Order: sequence, then structure tokens, then C-alpha cells
Amino acid sequence: MIKAVIFDLDGVIVSTDELHYQAWKKMADAHDIEFNHEINHRLRGVSRMASLEIILEKSSKLFSQEEKEVMATSKNKDYVSLLQSLSKKDILPHVKEVLMSLKDKGIRVAIGSSSKNAKLILKQIGLLELFDVIADGNDIIHSKPDPEIFVKAAEKLGISSNHCAVVEDAVAGIEAAKACGMLAIAIEDARKSNLADYKINDLRDILNLI
Repeated sequence: MIKAVIFDLDGVIVSTDELHYQAWKKMADAHDIEFNHEINHRLRGVSRMASLEIILEKSSKLFSQEEKEVMATSKNKDYVSLLQSLSKKDILPHVKEVLMSLKDKGIRVAIGSSSKNAKLILKQIGLLELFDVIADGNDIIHSKPDPEIFVKAAEKLGISSNHCAVVEDAVAGIEAAKACGMLAIAIEDARKSNLADYKINDLRDILNLI
């Protein structure tokens, strides 16, 4: 029996892909590193430092750990600045309807996101108070496909993993959900994963599964 649904944030609740792209692009251009939307797509669901390592694959220069920290911090500063433009209009279709319906059923809802800015994003779009718990990049060491983020969300909820479902738009997120024994519901790109228990086209489809 499913007692809680853990949602990934970016690509499921809200889309900040373009904002990430703009911030990473500015950083990459400053260091003459090739960066495009195809590379940006590889960063979905990946932690900030792991994302930087993917970007640096295109650089012929070797950077020290200190330099990498400066680059990541610079990117995040620009990204947080861009987040100020987010509002309720950026919430993806049917999100609030689904959250309210789940809560009416007595099912708890949580965020499981690698982003360290999850609470800021949720506050900007007016959904922060709707979630029972938030597990984000500040709570973990390992990013998806490591299951740590979802394990942490379940711990905060006080609900065992086998009673939790995860909604993910990235293949790495589906792998993470299955690695800790959770029901994995795939939307968007995550539907490419053979590990998904369910593949949906519309967030409202969750209500027929749980």
C-alpha cells in the first residue's frame, strides 16, 4: 500500500532547465568551454559538482578542485538570481490538482530533489507549504542514481521505502527509486527506462495508480 508520493522537482513540478542552461552557459563561455542544450540535457537530476564535471569534459584544460568550486559557486549565484523570475505561472500542468487530490486521499507528499535550491524554488512558485517534507541537495552526499535522496525523504516522512512511490522525469531518478525498493512512476524522459513500474503521459494519471 502506497502511503506517500515523492516527487522530483525539476521537470515534474516546475521546469527550470532553461535557467540552468543560461547560468551554466555564462560560466562555460567565461572559460571558453563548449556548452549547448544537448550537454545541458545530460545534467538533469545530476548534482551541481557532477554537472560541472560533465561540462569540463569539453575543456582541454585541467582545473584544480579549488577552481572547480569557484566555477560552481559562480554558476549557482547566477542561477539563484535567475530564479527570482519564477512564479506560479511556471508550475507544470496539473501539479496542484494532483497534490491536493493525493492529500485528500490521506497520502503524504514530498520532494526528493538533488537541487540545493529546492525550497527557494518552491517558495517562488507558491507550493512550499503543500509538501509534507523536502529532501534536497543539502541533505545528501550522493546524487541520483544513488538512492540517497529518496531514502532521506522516506526517513523524514517516517514511512518505509516499500510504501513510497516516486515520480521522476529522469532515467537516473527511476534507477534511484528502484535501488531503494520504491514504486517508480516515469514521466517525460524517464519513460525510456525499462525499470519504471508505470509510464505516464499526464501527471493526473498518478491518481489512477495510487
